[in-house]
Amino acid sequence: MLNLDYNNIFLYELLTERLSSPTPVGIDQVVTDFDGVLFHVSTPETKTKIVVSLFMKCFAELEQYGSGELLNATYGSYVQTPAESGYNFSILIDLENLPESIEERQKLAFDVSMLKRNALAAPFHRAFAKQEELAAAVAQTPDNAQLIDAESRKNNIMAIHYRAEETIVILPEHDRVTIVFSTKFREETDRVFGKVFLQEFVDARRRPAIQTAPQVLFSYKEPPLEVRDVPDISKGEDDIGYVTFVLFQRHFTPQVREACISHIQVFRNTLHYHIKASKSYMHQRMRKRVADFQKVLNRAKPDVETEKKTASGRSFVRV
Repeated sequence: MLNLDYNNIFLYELLTERLSSPTPVGIDQVVTDFDGVLFHVSTPETKTKIVVSLFMKCFAELEQYGSGELLNATYGSYVQTPAESGYNFSILIDLENLPESIEERQKLAFDVSMLKRNALAAPFHRAFAKQEELAAAVAQTPDNAQLIDAESRKNNIMAIHYRAEETIVILPEHDRVTIVFSTKFREETDRVFGKVFLQEFVDARRRPAIQTAPQVLFSYKEPPLEVRDVPDISKGEDDIGYVTFVLFQRHFTPQVREACISHIQVFRNTLHYHIKASKSYMHQRMRKRVADFQKVLNRAKPDVETEKKTASGRSFVRV
């Protein structure tokens, strides 16, 4: 299975070229990413100062979960305040004040291309930190585990409406972090392919080599019980599916936490990418099969009999 990149490749290549070019060039480009995310790369004042701005539909929700603080800590002096008009967050890169080494410049370009990923990472970090608090509380009073989890489901649930009619819900508990994706399948064939792929996720854990992978569950129409009270989550629709990941502490230790966040974020896009790729492959095979059948039919056409006459007027049939 192909894994999509976590960063925006076009933005990374554009910045890599500009940061390594000896001659500054004016830029004014809008880059589109998944989930309706927009980047605006421009040089509004001078060619030596590049502004990269981010727009996300759900940025206001992300700020409630600490996205602003995380982005400011990640990009530090590169943050532009206030952000560009019409965008949520901006980064200013001064070409006259760049790191000396090529490796550091490439890292800067990569970090900026990870802007969307880093913005979405804040609620995951918050959930992991809250899980540690709940685990410590349960360790002190083990008999209150159910009560503590019930209180967490009421107060600590985080919903990110990252697409129209689609939501990511993150719920920390004392022994796990549950993540639920609601995703819309706009065609009947998409639902069929999606069910096949998601069933493969479920079956894959039966293999001895990957039994430590997160548990994956999926359902249609009705969301899982843990998230049914989330406002604005779609319910009772035939074209809505719900994918649940259950992450235990071994899945988000400090050593693997960042990779875990990156993998989870691109799940929805990876799923729909493979659905479209499978449909394209099947259409290609169908067209090839039709072409093969057409060749067989052409070879099966009978030869046309034509009537000929000799010089004396006698006729005969030539095959």
